[in-house]
Amino acid sequence: MSTWERWGNVAGVFVPVAAFVAAIVLLWNEAVGLRDLVIMTVLYALTGFGITVGFHRLLTHRSFETPAAVRGTFAILGSMAVQGPVINWVADHRKHHAFTDEEGDPHSPHLSRLPGLLGALSGLWHAHVGWLFSQAGRAERQRYAPDLMRDRAVLAIDRLFFLWVALGLIVPVALGWLLGGTLDAALTALLWGGFVRIFLLHHVTFAINSLCHFLGGRRFRTNDESRNVAWLAPLSFGEAWHHNHHAFPTSAFHGLRWWEIDPGGWLIRGLERLGLAWNVRRIPRERQAEKLATAE
Repeated sequence: MSTWERWGNVAGVFVPVAAFVAAIVLLWNEAVGLRDLVIMTVLYALTGFGITVGFHRLLTHRSFETPAAVRGTFAILGSMAVQGPVINWVADHRKHHAFTDEEGDPHSPHLSRLPGLLGALSGLWHAHVGWLFSQAGRAERQRYAPDLMRDRAVLAIDRLFFLWVALGLIVPVALGWLLGGTLDAALTALLWGGFVRIFLLHHVTFAINSLCHFLGGRRFRTNDESRNVAWLAPLSFGEAWHHNHHAFPTSAFHGLRWWEIDPGGWLIRGLERLGLAWNVRRIPRERQAEKLATAE
């Protein structure tokens, strides 16, 4: 891991944390309004879909196909979530699936050598955020994402990562200025639509790595510790049906029952109806039934 990557991880994780603390202080003094919350919510959704639909289901698992323009838009939106360059993200996640909860997994919570409660806590810390500051277990881009290394458009988006990070901060400033008409409005929009939005989406995504391999329900036979965490599903756009995902990694839909909230899957279905997604991978009920751990 290069020096700029180390410092980039530090800034990407801890600057939003500091901004979140500042936001709480300012909120205490009523320095937030409906405008800021709307900007934050819209950008949270756009960048969140960039991660779950773009980085994860489209580019990592190739669970559907889409036009180059849509593919590039998702890659840019995911980059604005500030979770690292797109090819790094994809490579790390593919390695996670290759070595899930075993040596080689970049972010399993089950590999700590400490005993008891200390081991559980240190494992959760590592899976949640600690792995970002270690080279151990990180994936080699050429080995785990050779298809994207050959994709000129995705490679260009990857190389321009810091431009997309900057854009993700400029957009809320511009919206705050346009809608509020003052510098204060622009700055509070930056705080909530920029830094707080990044903080919230970071820790929702990090929770998939940590909590969704530690607690929750299981239905299928898998050789890992993946779990479904229902309460986290709406905030994560369906990613928290993580056990379903590990049972069927190439499925475009993580919610496999009608009541399993999966906004990422809803978006893919909408794109399919518009003709903007095709070869959408679905898991037949018969195949799901074959993999059930116990009869329902």
